[in-house]
Amino acid sequence: MDDFDHTGGRPGEPGDAHAGIRIRAAGPADVPAFLGILDSAVDWLISQGRTGQWGTKPLSRSPRTVELVEKYVAVGSPRIAEVGGAPAGMLLLTDEPSSYIPAVAEPERYVHFLASDPRFAGRGVGRALLAHAAAETRSAGVSLLRVDCYAGDDGKLVAYYESNGFVRAQTFAAKDGAWPGQVLERRV
Repeated sequence: MDDFDHTGGRPGEPGDAHAGIRIRAAGPADVPAFLGILDSAVDWLISQGRTGQWGTKPLSRSPRTVELVEKYVAVGSPRIAEVGGAPAGMLLLTDEPSSYIPAVAEPERYVHFLASDPRFAGRGVGRALLAHAAAETRSAGVSLLRVDCYAGDDGKLVAYYESNGFVRAQTFAAKDGAWPGQVLERRV
């Protein structure tokens, strides 16, 4: 499943809710677009006073973030969502969780760095990417899709994943306890 057009969708997948969103396989040449999407998301978070999740500096300036994006692109199933040919969102999907999350005793797919460019807010880019990840997971014969996210502030990010069919699995704390996290899972 390398290309997915949400103008009509595939059977069993969203259609009208994500009209005009094209999801395609990505690769190393897309790393700058991924980092640009992450930076635009950080700018939006800052403008909302929500700096607890990703801080106040562009993620493209973080060697660790760049290293992780490059790693997940190399070992996973990177996807980019486009609207009108422009990069609108990103999702990095692998077969294993982040290093700080314990693995489970069954095959799984794990979402890393789901983000959308705020210029495309309200178009369902993130939802389309999550629906694609669920379809890709199911098509691989895997029934568990997991993600971890920032659980601080007002909990809106956790609620967003819950609105996409995920349920809370476990909490964790990162950065010496200063970063509250939530692992969520979805059976597909």
